[in-house]
Order: sequence, then C-alpha cells, then structure tokens
Amino acid sequence: MDRQSNLIVSKIGIIGAGVSGLAVAKQLSSYSPVVFEASDSIGGVWKSCSYNSTKLQSPRGDYEFTDFPWPNRDDPTQRWWRSALSAAREPADFRGEPGEYGSLLPGLPVWEVAVQSKQSDIIQWYAFEFLVVCTGKYGDIPKIPEFPHKKGPEAFEGKVMHSIDYCKLDKEAATQLHKGKKVAVIGFKKSAIDLALECAEANQGPEGKPCTMVVRTLHWTVPHYWVWGLPFFLFFSTRSSQFIHESPNQSLLRAMLCLLLSPMRRVVSKFIESYLLHKLPLQKYGLKPDHPFIEDYASCQMAIMPDNFFSEADKGKIVFKRASNWWFNKEGLEFEDKTKVEADVVIFATGFDGKRKLKDILPDPFCSLLEDAHSGVMPLYRGTVHPLIPNMAFVGFIESVANLHTSELRSIWLARLIDNKFKLPTIDRMLEQVSKEIEVAKRTTRFYKRHCISTFSINHSDEICEEMGWSSWRKNNVLAEAFSPYGSRDYELK
Repeated sequence: MDRQSNLIVSKIGIIGAGVSGLAVAKQLSSYSPVVFEASDSIGGVWKSCSYNSTKLQSPRGDYEFTDFPWPNRDDPTQRWWRSALSAAREPADFRGEPGEYGSLLPGLPVWEVAVQSKQSDIIQWYAFEFLVVCTGKYGDIPKIPEFPHKKGPEAFEGKVMHSIDYCKLDKEAATQLHKGKKVAVIGFKKSAIDLALECAEANQGPEGKPCTMVVRTLHWTVPHYWVWGLPFFLFFSTRSSQFIHESPNQSLLRAMLCLLLSPMRRVVSKFIESYLLHKLPLQKYGLKPDHPFIEDYASCQMAIMPDNFFSEADKGKIVFKRASNWWFNKEGLEFEDKTKVEADVVIFATGFDGKRKLKDILPDPFCSLLEDAHSGVMPLYRGTVHPLIPNMAFVGFIESVANLHTSELRSIWLARLIDNKFKLPTIDRMLEQVSKEIEVAKRTTRFYKRHCISTFSINHSDEICEEMGWSSWRKNNVLAEAFSPYGSRDYELK
C-alpha cells in the first residue's frame, strides 16, 4: 500500500502526551487533534521515570492545572490517543509572505507524520496542517559522557546502567541491585541524590557498602522552601521580588531602577546561601558551589535535598568524589588524580538529550535550525514558536521553576493564536525577542543554555497575556499583586 492511499488527514497533530501534550490537547480540543504517545501511558517522564523515593520538587500548587487542583483529583486519563513507537516527519510545501510567519492553518496539509505502533509493523501515515511537538527535554535518550578509547563501560566487569533504566525497576529489584554492592552514582542533581539515598537505605548495617557519588559540577541544594523563617517565594516568585532582576524589553525607567537595585540581587543570594550553609553540611563534605545561588535558580537547577540524605553521609553510607575527568577500568572507576574507586554497579544520573530527540524527528533543513548558532539555545518565540520552522510549535522546551504552569499558559497562548485572536510579529521581530531573552540569561547565569526564565517568569507571562489581549495583572488587589506568588490559578480562564 502506497503512502497516499494509507494517509489519514487531520488539522492538528500533537507529539507527546506528557503534561505539556495534555495541556495542548485540552486547549486545542475543538480541533479534535490526534495525539501520539510513544509509551504505554500518559503523564510523561514523571509517570514512567520516577524512583521509590521521588518527591515533588516544587510546592503542590505549582503542579496543578488551572482548572484541576490536586484536592479534587481523580484519574482524568482517558486513553483516546494513539500509542506510537516512532515518528518521522516530512514537510509539504510551505509558502508565506516575505518576512511573515504565514498562516498556521493554511487549509492543506503541511507536515506528514509516519507512525509505527508497538502492536504492528505497519507504518501509518498522517498529514497535518499544524503540528505541536511536546516530547520534552527529559526522558527517552540518555546523555552519556564520552570516554577515551577502551576506557568506557566496555572495560568494566560490573553492571552499568542509566537512571532511565533504573527507574523501570520495582522496589524489590532496586533494593537487590544495591544491597551488599559497591555502587557508584555519576552526577549530583536530583536523580543522582535520590539514587544515592536509595542505595544507602538498602545497605544499612555493618555489611552494607557505601555509595560513591562522582561529582563534576556542584549545584546548590535546599532542604525546604523556607529561608531563615521566611517563605521562599518572597525572594523570587512575586512581582516585587522579580523587579530587581533584569528582564527583556525593560523600559528605561525600569532598567535604571534595576541597575540601582542590582546590589540587592547579591544580598538575596548571600542571604539564602547563609541559610543553606547553616542548615546543610555542604562545607564539611566539600559540596559548597563556587558560584552564587542565584545562578542555579536562574538556570532551574535548584534541587530539594531529602531529609535523611546527610544523615546517611554521616554514617558513611554515602561518600563523595569530586572529579572532572574519569574513566572505567575492570574493577570500577579511575580518576585524573590517579585514585580509584571499586564498584559492582555504576549508574549514570547524567540527564537526557532532548534536542537529539528533536533532531531525529525533524527532516533537513529544519533539524539544523533547532539551536541558535551563537548560544546553543533553541530560539522559541514566547517559548513556543520557532520563527524559522513553519506550521509547528514546541511546548515544554522552555523551563521555569513550575514547568507545568509554564506549559499550560503557552498552550492557552497557542490556542488563541491558532484561533486567529491575534497575529504573530514578523520573523525578524520574533528572532529579536528571543535574542533579548538569551542575552538576559547570559548576563544572569553561566548555565544559560538550559533556557530557563525563572528570574523573569512573571514578565514573560505578562507579555504573553498582553499579546492575547488579557490584563497582565492577575491579582485582586495591589498588595496581592506585589507580594503574592504567581501560579497556574492566576491564569485561569474566567
């Protein structure tokens, strides 16, 4: 059967049924979109890749949809979408006015999508006028360090795995993997911290072996969302607190005030650091980062430390090894300072390669446009539309402290855009806006390539609201507007 006779035509397709895909599907439900999901369940990385010790990293309200708060939650899932194993995309002809993005729903298919389900070898073709990619930056493709020739995992006689494989183990299997074993965990972000703690808990008693964490880059961790008795949101999540941070498109007056108040950024960072050094034994274990706290917050790399993590370190069940370069040998790991660590199991908690997923999906020349040549950041206008890739949107690829809220608001924006409630600026203006955001991030943190908007998230949302014709001030009164935290419920459709 040829492609054309096997072609299913629809207006809108959505790739991915994680939190971003679900948010988009809801907002575009009037178009009856076709939703593709590679796994056998919805919910994304946290549905299919979490550990027994995994807990929320943000306050509960940051994990709520605007109209689906946690207290009333039932299972909202209805499996009306299709399960997909792989998707390859080929563009149809696209023509827009010079300098303009063009029509989002041109009246004829623009993208063709090939889908192969797990139950069949048959490839089904779909054609869409508009495609929304919600595959996310996490999960599916593990990021593995590169090693010298013959000094990679093949040289090791023990077991090597990535956190994406570990999270598929049930509690008993995970315990057996750790128990009585010398385990090395590579990394020092949330997944690595959770893994090391599970390893320590499985190795209690005199026969238990310590877990070694191999740490390349240190990042600040926090015990909870209070700092010297003050709620954490006061420092970053209110309109008044974000006023001291630079944002794109600042007025001259705002820019001057931001410059005058710039010493407050260092004061806030030092204030938080003083509490973390008081509360956590970071200096004792050589885990105090050299960069200020604000740089981790501005790059969305702040992690919540489990309550009993350092108590396990105090018992010797978790040990730390700082290293920039290391490699495998038969017995375990070897480091540039000529020290060695014996291991039975090595687990990479080194993250995921979300951009590689996109590059595998998109055809030329579009895959070559995914990253800005100068910054390495994906240039997305309003965190959603790539100005140079027609009839396609990307939701879930820009980060903030509350990614669910970030994706939902951009889904609302996208739906109104597709409904012709407003129009996009010219391609040049969109690229200029993205460039401004990247330059602000560069001046704020050395980790700017993560494309995080946490220090100017309210400003980012303000501009989205104004473009949709909404009021950017969402609170009931001036005091709440200045000093209350912003979250999903503030952007509920009324």
